[in-house]
Amino acid sequence: MSSGSSHSSEKEKEKQRVSRTSLILWHAHQNDAGSVRKLLQEDPSLVKARDYDNRTPLHVASLHGWIDVATCLIEFGADVNAQDRWKNTPLADAEGAKKSNVIELLQSHGGLSFGQNGSHFEPKPVAPPLPNKCDWEVEPTELDFSNSVRIGKGSFGEILKAHWRGTPVAVKRILPSLSEDRLVIQDFRHEVNLLVKLRHPNIVQFLGAVTARKPLMLITEYLRGGDLHQYLKEKGALSPATAINFSMDIVRGMAYLHNEPNVIIHRDLKPRNVLLVNSSADHLKVGDFGLSKLITVQSSHDVYKMTGETGSYRYMAPEVFKHRRYDKKVDVYSFAMILYEMLEGEPPFASREPYEGAKYAAEGHRPHFRAKGYTPELQDTKDILFCCPIFYLYTERDG
Repeated sequence: MSSGSSHSSEKEKEKQRVSRTSLILWHAHQNDAGSVRKLLQEDPSLVKARDYDNRTPLHVASLHGWIDVATCLIEFGADVNAQDRWKNTPLADAEGAKKSNVIELLQSHGGLSFGQNGSHFEPKPVAPPLPNKCDWEVEPTELDFSNSVRIGKGSFGEILKAHWRGTPVAVKRILPSLSEDRLVIQDFRHEVNLLVKLRHPNIVQFLGAVTARKPLMLITEYLRGGDLHQYLKEKGALSPATAINFSMDIVRGMAYLHNEPNVIIHRDLKPRNVLLVNSSADHLKVGDFGLSKLITVQSSHDVYKMTGETGSYRYMAPEVFKHRRYDKKVDVYSFAMILYEMLEGEPPFASREPYEGAKYAAEGHRPHFRAKGYTPELQDTKDILFCCPIFYLYTERDG
């Protein structure tokens, strides 16, 4: 066999290995124990598969509480104390997500709690990596754009679906013409510094960035379901049950961001920045932190002087539009507008241009629910009202 054909054969084997690794991690995420078992029967070594964050299928199953998948993986010899990029074990992930059934399973097989989410750690925010360590810096040559697809575009760059180490990722790439722009570089680094601190099932996962070379690139997980804006455009008004399920995913992510004392105000919460994990639309994540602001809260009544008219007018809180001091409640307003859109099938103040809609809201007006969207069942759903005050749609605050 020639060296050329041998190299080709090895490359094909590597491609198949990467494909099977992605498959078992995907099926573990989807709670498909049958498919996981079938893959392991064909190739038992896949029980040790790792993704770009060094997470095993057991990490994935533990985080989501998928007991059947976890049981199958352990049956095939999964390492219950494998550690991921953050040194978390599967048990640490299960404890962080409060998945009691999986916690018991892992403990019964000798699982220990190590890592940032481990039970022996104090419940306080995890300090971000030191900037000079740059353990998140990605070598540009590791990114494969040969079959890239543009999935978004903005004023400063584009978002592409590409591959990193054989895995699909989303890459925000700054336009070459703006790579020397001081403000663009400042905003880019600000977003990287925020994202590196975040890790939550309802927050888009930061994977790395290219900051040492041009063009600047920010790499996050690739979510197959697209954004909520496109989903609502295709589906129209959602059923109250679906709207509540969607909204609770958004709330979980936002509650994590708003956890005091180190609060992250998103400032651009809108359907385009809420992403569906897959085409089944059973899980949402909040993304795009380009306009977010990190503040340290001294008192729950504090408000802060921040840039006015920040974000998208259609979902902008009145106090932001009016350049007043504000706090994390501006994200609650944006959330309420998203919930309205999910129920009504159209954006708030749809008959007005975005700027005029924001101005109208700043004058004290709120969008009205029609009977088909705002059902008595939703009105009586205490959980959703308790977690996210929909009544904010109707209250006037002086900020």
